[in-house]
Amino acid sequence: MDFINFKVGNNSVALKILDILLTEQYEDDLTPLPNDKKGFLGIKEVMKKNVAVFDLGKILNQVSTKESNEKIIHWLKVAEQELVDWFYALESTLEDGVPFTKLKDPQYSTLGRGSENHFSENEELVHKIKTLEKGHLQLHQMAQTLLALLKEDKKQEAQCLFLKEKRSNYAKLLRLFVSLRDDLALDYKPIIVFTTLDGVVPNIGFLVDKVEDSVLVEEEDVQSLTELIQMGFELDEQTKKLMSGLIKHNNKHSLILNPGAIFMDEKSVQHTKIQEGAVQ
Repeated sequence: MDFINFKVGNNSVALKILDILLTEQYEDDLTPLPNDKKGFLGIKEVMKKNVAVFDLGKILNQVSTKESNEKIIHWLKVAEQELVDWFYALESTLEDGVPFTKLKDPQYSTLGRGSENHFSENEELVHKIKTLEKGHLQLHQMAQTLLALLKEDKKQEAQCLFLKEKRSNYAKLLRLFVSLRDDLALDYKPIIVFTTLDGVVPNIGFLVDKVEDSVLVEEEDVQSLTELIQMGFELDEQTKKLMSGLIKHNNKHSLILNPGAIFMDEKSVQHTKIQEGAVQ
């Protein structure tokens, strides 16, 4: 069986090649309609047919990738401003003798408290955030050294060390904050995958983050949805209908989607899955 893998947040989803009619860049140009189905974005005319488009991030992750990215960008802005305020408070202590009242333990800062759960699936962003954390820790260690030097009346030595850190590590951290925000804001270019039931007429559109790869999967590499539920996966009814199994390929897992199931009742879904099992 031939599948195409797509990225949706931290998940990979797979569609059979024969279920994919076409893909296009998402331009946020859908027509909204009242609808109570989770993840429904609106409709778009495709090949002279109005096609419903669903955000798979909303369905599978409870939040769209766009919303998740915006939340992280906000967190980065808060963390950066906190660091800037902290750094200039330290400078005021060195220059003017103002008592230093900012945090001395980095683990209680916004950066220290909130970074461990971000960017877990993006290696480049993981590397940048680890570099940010390392530089942040170095700044706090430097602060302890500077405050100790002030107590020893070595103000000039402390100021020289501070200026060196300001031009190197601190400047690098500010560039990293900008780079991380740009990566999240500019690199997110989602696409709509328009599916088909007959290879000719568009059926449902799904918003995904990007195309990952194509895979040829043997039957033994496909795990049924029933097996997943028995393993303890809690799935809402819409997600249960949409998923038809799990692919394991090259130590990676992808959720197999049944594009025709999102509007089916449960009886029809089960009938379709039985038919698919018979064909396999």
